[in-house]
Amino acid sequence: MNSGEYKVMGFAPYGEPKCSKLIMDNVVDVKEDGSFRLYLSYFDYCTGLRMTNEKFDALFEAPPRSPESQLTQREMDLAASIQDVTEEIVLRLGRSIAKETGEGNLCLAGGVALNCVANDKLLRDKSFDNIWIQPAAGGALGTALIAHHDFQGQPRKLNGVMDGMKGSYLGPEFAQDDIEKRRTAAGVKFTFQPDDETTENTVSALTEGKVVGWFQGRMKFGPRALGGRSILGNPRDPAMQKTLNLRVKYRESFRPFAPSVLAEDVGKWFEHKGISPYMLMVANVKENHRRKMTAEEQALFGI
Repeated sequence: MNSGEYKVMGFAPYGEPKCSKLIMDNVVDVKEDGSFRLYLSYFDYCTGLRMTNEKFDALFEAPPRSPESQLTQREMDLAASIQDVTEEIVLRLGRSIAKETGEGNLCLAGGVALNCVANDKLLRDKSFDNIWIQPAAGGALGTALIAHHDFQGQPRKLNGVMDGMKGSYLGPEFAQDDIEKRRTAAGVKFTFQPDDETTENTVSALTEGKVVGWFQGRMKFGPRALGGRSILGNPRDPAMQKTLNLRVKYRESFRPFAPSVLAEDVGKWFEHKGISPYMLMVANVKENHRRKMTAEEQALFGI
């Protein structure tokens, strides 16, 4: 219960939104302005130890999938449908807020604001000129800011770049001698290299198909790996996603990874203007970089 909902977005591309209308007609009432309410008779998260109940099972003509059992096209289509309905709500809310306020800039925060696909669709909908998403969900942070500004009367300070998160590198960092002492105490074998050698050896390792653990500077605040604490792999290796998911992350094979490119090269590779420093936008790869799928690949579906 209340765990794993973030997997839906990553699973959705493998299915088709065949159940969207069924969800909109029965499970959630969505108004034109994006306001919505759930029909709680289909759920049991308030009083039970499960998300959905028998009424939900009956509506979708099957009981919940057993943990670790085979993922079928039904689950893929259900994930795609939930994602589709979520995107529709986000788009309606965005359009309504833009019309009501006349503002050109939008700030988002919260768990649903980590849905990168919905965020990019809202940006491309052009209801707003700019969208900024607080990368660490933001509920607790927002409470602290309300207390700071509204109750203590402290001013709102701008840093000139409209991003007080400082790249979200707000956590602890560790001195080199401290790192070496801890590694020695743990019996870890290591060698020290100057920065230029580290960079060169990392590139060589990635080119050889190896996986690199990258530990640098301060820890980031939020759920995304932004270079301070990251697992790196070569995106040109067709087996890399499987290797990372099964051998390193120990998670489902459909879970995605984010490509990193230089900020100035974003427009060369993706149908996206601007930057996405917190890994919170999903954009299409530009047509000239896509490889045409074979007939055999076109016939594949699911995972």
